[in-house]
Amino acid sequence: MKYLHTMIRVSDLDATTRFFEALGLNEIRRFDSEQGRFTLVYLAAPGDEDAQVELTHNWDTEEYRGGRNFGHIAYRVNDIYATCRRLIDAGYTISRPPRDGHMAFVRTPDGISIELLQDGRLEPAEPWASMPNVGEW
Repeated sequence: MKYLHTMIRVSDLDATTRFFEALGLNEIRRFDSEQGRFTLVYLAAPGDEDAQVELTHNWDTEEYRGGRNFGHIAYRVNDIYATCRRLIDAGYTISRPPRDGHMAFVRTPDGISIELLQDGRLEPAEPWASMPNVGEW
């Protein structure tokens, strides 16, 4: 058995692709289906191309709700503080800051929770240690 990918449906493919690129993932491949009226975009972290996220964009208008009921996608990162700073600088809100130097949560434009886990532990540091949670995570 081998993990292939996690699929999430997205309403704005460009916005969600930008989010995952800000997180540090790269587009691996893209597939457009005229007949099926959808686009698939596969992204992965550099050096970990076997663990992919598949963004499914259905061309016909559809509203997706309840991103929280999906659960979350988790990524181990080398520097959680730098990753969170990069996301904030790109305009995203850290829902659960890495106060403990180990774990943070952020949401995609469609409300899917992304868990960030520090590889090892960093000492708690400001401004992260004092940041409150924002919304749901």
